[in-house]
Amino acid sequence: MCVECGCGLPGPTRIDGKPASEVSSPLIEDPHAYSHEHDHGDGHVHRHEHAHGREHDHAHEHAHPHSDDLAHDHEHLHDHTHDHDQPHREIAVHQSIFAANDRMAERNRGFFKALGLFTLNVVSSPGSGKTALLQKTIERLQPVTRVGVIVGDLETDNDARRLRTTGAPVVQISTGTLCHLDAEMIARAVGQLDAKALDVLFIENVGNLVCPAEFDLGEDLRVALLSVTEGEDKPLKYPPMFRHAHVVVITKTDLAPHVDFDRAAALANIRRVNPKARIFDVSAKTGAGMDEWCDYLKARRTGNLV
Repeated sequence: MCVECGCGLPGPTRIDGKPASEVSSPLIEDPHAYSHEHDHGDGHVHRHEHAHGREHDHAHEHAHPHSDDLAHDHEHLHDHTHDHDQPHREIAVHQSIFAANDRMAERNRGFFKALGLFTLNVVSSPGSGKTALLQKTIERLQPVTRVGVIVGDLETDNDARRLRTTGAPVVQISTGTLCHLDAEMIARAVGQLDAKALDVLFIENVGNLVCPAEFDLGEDLRVALLSVTEGEDKPLKYPPMFRHAHVVVITKTDLAPHVDFDRAAALANIRRVNPKARIFDVSAKTGAGMDEWCDYLKARRTGNLV
């Protein structure tokens, strides 16, 4: 269950139609499979495996009888602390959930870095234009850049089918009742892609301006969308989403004159919660602003950002 809004129950998460627990991934089964080298700037270069953080899960095996006289060996994973002090119990559970996600996100980050895969987590409210922006972005990048996509949605694969028309490989995560993607979902989904053959991975998160702000997926760049049809005050109403974004893209700018969008007020509101975010004005429909947006992504991926 989401610890932020309480939505959903542990449910039928599926990846390309299969139960997520049955989808294999090197990040789950063999977390040490990928490593990469670090240069600390002093001429000393050595290899790191970013498969895990400082904390470790552990397992042990034991057998015990059941009421039906059947006994079997099995494993228990332990990744929790015991705190029987009633006033602190809820806080401990909350922290444990995020700690487990953060460890998995670090594993993802190391995996992506080892492959040189530039990864973006795209977040926004429903209907803000994520899929249209990604479709046009992929079409512009693909002639020279190999792009893959992971799409999250509660139920349908409409967005995934639309993005597959670009020719890019796409994996669909159906969360069932959950309002966000988490790091383990990404770890399992990326196992369905030939990640070594990609340069850029877009993650289209579930449409929601609340919970995705709290879940690190291991991405390089978090991109928050604000469409002109939503109103200028969304950054103030949902500050965590915009505060944690590296980039804010104002979308559907071709509609701005028709909805009396106050751009100056929108920019001021974004700056109030995030003074450092890079801001782009884009219309996927007309192509306005797409060159600047795509040039920025190319520069970030190659490390040539001025």
